[in-house]
Amino acid sequence: MVSIRTSDSNFQNVFDELLNRGKMDMEHVASIVKTIIDEIRIDKDTALMTHIAKFDRWAPASGSELKINPDDMKTAYDELEPALKSALHLAYDRIRAYHEKQLPRSWFDTEANGTILGQKVTPVDRAGLYIPGGKAAYPSSLLMNVIPAQVAGVEHIVVCTPTPDNEPNALLLAACYLCGVSEVFKVGGASAIAAMAYGTQSIPKVDVITGPGNIFVATAKKMVFGEVNIDMIAGPSEIGVLADDSANPEHIAIDLLSQAEHDEMASSILITPSQKFADACALEIEIWLKKLPREEIARKSIEERAAIIVTESMEEAVKLMNCIAPEHLEVATNNPFELLASIKHAGAIFLGHNTPEAIGDYVAGPNHTLPTGGTAKFYSPLGVENFMKKSSIIAFSKQAINEIGEACALIAHTEGLGAHEASVRCRLDK
Repeated sequence: MVSIRTSDSNFQNVFDELLNRGKMDMEHVASIVKTIIDEIRIDKDTALMTHIAKFDRWAPASGSELKINPDDMKTAYDELEPALKSALHLAYDRIRAYHEKQLPRSWFDTEANGTILGQKVTPVDRAGLYIPGGKAAYPSSLLMNVIPAQVAGVEHIVVCTPTPDNEPNALLLAACYLCGVSEVFKVGGASAIAAMAYGTQSIPKVDVITGPGNIFVATAKKMVFGEVNIDMIAGPSEIGVLADDSANPEHIAIDLLSQAEHDEMASSILITPSQKFADACALEIEIWLKKLPREEIARKSIEERAAIIVTESMEEAVKLMNCIAPEHLEVATNNPFELLASIKHAGAIFLGHNTPEAIGDYVAGPNHTLPTGGTAKFYSPLGVENFMKKSSIIAFSKQAINEIGEACALIAHTEGLGAHEASVRCRLDK
């Protein structure tokens, strides 16, 4: 873990490395992913089953074996412990309530001359959701992807998730049943992205693909963009924390580790104007590392990808964090809303001492599929609008085209587009 002050002579070099944390070396997997995509595009189910045998260690006899039986989803749901079932329902209800507030509206505006202009918002026909399921399964990711698609009004939702050794995760199946999803396929990695982008005999082609994944999934999403829309190209998880002496160093240490335990490539960054707090937090990180079930993963992440930066002021801390543009940002001060106006770039902002990042992963309500690697400067969290598109509405009356048609015809004439010019002039009063 890097510990550094902004006044140190080598600070800029260290900080530049942090800014490059999200760079994924897609080039070294690009040729592999392209081959996978091409095989799926050409050979469809045949290639899909070959890939599953190679990567997930089981061999489906036919395409029909790729689909998970909805009865298995109901069984998994019925067998949930009551407390866990209640927790999933709480998460579902809160996530849905939040995303319903995002729903965009169609609108129309009528001008005095009879012109009607507007915007018609409609859902895509088909959405493909990728849910990781390799080293671990994440039912929360299913909820975060399915619910905004449902709120948007998508009629056809397809889920793909890897199932190593043909053993679907029971909790993921229970979440599928809770969400009312029936088309779930045991396909993972770049193969799943290609199958949803181009369609196979078993898996229908979709219009948009969302959901997190490893570098092969991210690279595949980048390659099929244009054939379908995608939500974002997400990299390893990350957390940034702005804190002062009012924060609890133990709490912040655990919060930093909550991302480190995800992945060896995860980034955990604390920026504070207090050297005393920075030192206390570093001690707590080491204490808590030894207690974690995923200590090996978290320790490697902390050793190679974590940083504690001590600034001259909180104002300087905020400026640095805006440059980092973290996926998750905690503001651990007594008056966090005073800093909110200065915070420009973050996927999700967690305000106050009682708002750990983990609450946003599961039950707060906002989406936990967030931009990483500094892309919060131009990407937004996954939401309802990712599953919708807009159409412009234009209707001119006779009076309206007579009033402004001449200007339109003149511009068309200037551009040398005769049919454009004529199509307006033939409608004007002579």
